[in-house]
Amino acid sequence: MGIRVSAFRNNTSMLEGSIWKGLVSFAIPIFLGNLFQQLYNTADTLIVGNFIGKEALAAVSSSSNLIFMIIGLLQGTALGAGVLIAKYYGAQDKENLHLAVHTGLAFGLVGGLVLTAAGVALTPQLLRWMGTPSDVLPNSIAYFRTYFYGCLAVFLYNIAVGILQAVGDSRHPLYYLILSSFINVALDLLFVAVFRWGVASAAAATVISQAASAGLCIWQLVRSSDDYRVNLRDIRFHLPMLRQIVRFGLPSGIQNSVIGLANVVVQANINAFGSDAMAGCGSYAKIEGFGFLPVTCFAMGLATFVSQNLGAKQYDRVRRGARFGILCSVIAAEAVGAIIFFAAPFLVSLFNSDPDVIRYGTVQAQTEVFFYGLLALSHCMAGILRGAGKAMVPMVIMLSVWCVLRIAYISLMVRLIPNIQVVFTAYPLTWFLSSVIFIIYYRKADWIHTFDRMDAAAQ
Repeated sequence: MGIRVSAFRNNTSMLEGSIWKGLVSFAIPIFLGNLFQQLYNTADTLIVGNFIGKEALAAVSSSSNLIFMIIGLLQGTALGAGVLIAKYYGAQDKENLHLAVHTGLAFGLVGGLVLTAAGVALTPQLLRWMGTPSDVLPNSIAYFRTYFYGCLAVFLYNIAVGILQAVGDSRHPLYYLILSSFINVALDLLFVAVFRWGVASAAAATVISQAASAGLCIWQLVRSSDDYRVNLRDIRFHLPMLRQIVRFGLPSGIQNSVIGLANVVVQANINAFGSDAMAGCGSYAKIEGFGFLPVTCFAMGLATFVSQNLGAKQYDRVRRGARFGILCSVIAAEAVGAIIFFAAPFLVSLFNSDPDVIRYGTVQAQTEVFFYGLLALSHCMAGILRGAGKAMVPMVIMLSVWCVLRIAYISLMVRLIPNIQVVFTAYPLTWFLSSVIFIIYYRKADWIHTFDRMDAAAQ
């Protein structure tokens, strides 16, 4: 099968040439893009913590897991569109590529509207179920509701970026994220520090900046001259394609949502230790987001690499690329973990200078960071299997270990040892167990011919 070289004039070639150059060239813009996204998400926390106080910081921190729980279902399902688009792009199947792109965008529009309505309506009750302290609850409701008014922009952005990355374009999302990061920080400072509009205005700044980046990504898709070009009049559901998107993506969506639910349960245990613990752990969560960047960029890169090359039936290239991506991600994650270990007290103090807040954040960091390599291994193998169309496997592994086992461990051990560090040890433990299971499956199962079996069954 010939490779259409001209199609990659604006994108990174994942189907030919040096594997390491292709993966690294694709992963670096994802890394930088996620870095800027993390920066502007962190800007809310930094500015709120320094200009409003630790109760407002606790409110923003307690909302993050709840946000992920609700949007994780739709975001994970959207991954199914990315897998199909990468597959059809690699196979040069123009007709199905067109249908997958436009069905994915239709899914983003409808899903974003549904998510907005559900999030706004359920905010107070969800926060009360989490046991959010009364001194934090009003700010949490204000922040959470404002964020969900912008869910359509958030979801469309994720769909559009997924399309661009599926065809090897990780540069344009980077450019748009850089611009939206500057918008977000500027609006945060204006709304919170200058106008003193309160914690909800920090969420409003995030929504406005994400709407800008979503609009730019869709504009890039509309003006493209390539086979994945978007025609706004063609955005509609194609039911057979929608079924495939749901088939490939729903396991990841369920996984994200249930892991988010598990994190809400973990957050409820943290909430029981008071607002200082909430603020300290929330500050570490933002720092941790930077530590996860090497994990994220290689996991996303591997999913696209595997889908495109399996679509082109380049099996040996898939195996070699998978090995390289896993190795790079693990090494990078451990290096970042070492830096955070020593810098943790200073980094947490940037969010709030209260000694108890710093202590909680530092203890959590120094308990977890040297195990980032295990997290990287699990995420990369999950990305490889999703790219190969085996989304059920990482769903089952991660839900069993990261949700059921993690919650059971915390619920039991906190009763026996009422110390917050028990909560922190649950993460390295479950990362280790999931890594062992992934390695066993990866070595034993024939995951590399999944698309071939599906295509044969469809004929």
